[in-house]
Amino acid sequence: MFEILSLAGANLISPIILSFALGLAAAMARSDLSIPEAVAKGMSIYLLFAIGFKGGAAVSAHGMDATLLMAVGAGIVLSFGLPFVAFGLLRTMTGLPRLDAAAVAAHYGSISIVTFVAATSVLEGRGIDAEGYMVAVAAAMEAPAILSALWLVARGSSNGSQGGGARMEPELMREIMLNGSIVLLIGSFAIGAITGEDGLAEIAPFIVSPFKGVLCLFLLDMGLVAGRGLRQSKGVLGIGAVAFGIAMPLVGSVLGLGLGMVIGLSTGGVVLMMVLAASASYIAVPAAMRVALPEANPAVYLTLSLGVTFPFNLTLGIPIYLALATALAGG
Repeated sequence: MFEILSLAGANLISPIILSFALGLAAAMARSDLSIPEAVAKGMSIYLLFAIGFKGGAAVSAHGMDATLLMAVGAGIVLSFGLPFVAFGLLRTMTGLPRLDAAAVAAHYGSISIVTFVAATSVLEGRGIDAEGYMVAVAAAMEAPAILSALWLVARGSSNGSQGGGARMEPELMREIMLNGSIVLLIGSFAIGAITGEDGLAEIAPFIVSPFKGVLCLFLLDMGLVAGRGLRQSKGVLGIGAVAFGIAMPLVGSVLGLGLGMVIGLSTGGVVLMMVLAASASYIAVPAAMRVALPEANPAVYLTLSLGVTFPFNLTLGIPIYLALATALAGG
């Protein structure tokens, strides 16, 4: 416990977390501080490209092997399976209707790439190496959870429960497969894999040195968004829903820990697998939910993923996952 608290304390005073806290506090205090939307979008594009490229270059240096394939397979299994766990917890802990519970569950089967990037930075700061191909695992986990959520809604409709009308149309499949974050992450990963370490060295001054500074500004914006969401959604979420937003990451991280250890990932790789399993999407899945489940309440699923789980993972979750992986996976 002392180690976890120590890690959490060190994490809380890092520039990355303090930038998020500044944005959160400014929004809650109703400050007029804001990041222009175009700038925020530019920073997200930069972060996705940088993390994808570096991951591809690491895979090029590492080479294709069975562990990589098993890690990607494990990520897909988690993404398909976690929504069912989340759905069960939501129906037990909250009074959310089936449609909203399925929409929320989709977010917790997918991933938050920003949480993944923050965890990578924490590992680098502590000198802990992780498999570069975990970026490929992150990309593979973006979409399967959406299909699981649609199945949950369709099953409810066939049983006569509230279903709301999930749509498995070509428009939705295109939304999932051609989502900008997925295309950019996979594309930059491929470029990094093709050009290898030589390509990384060529553009390192652009994607390595400025990376943490851009991440700080991006998390400042995320803090502003999360704070506004929390301020505007008072009364939307009950105690059970907030408790779910904290409990579900812990449940997911334990499943990620088990799979990471079975596969044989390094300590850093296990931490990243835990983070992926514990995080919740607030970019790709909300976009898909607008098409697939238009009657679901965005105030519920966005506030839970961005306003509850995201801050929890940044402040306490990552230190907890790191401490558990270090204790159980070796370190």
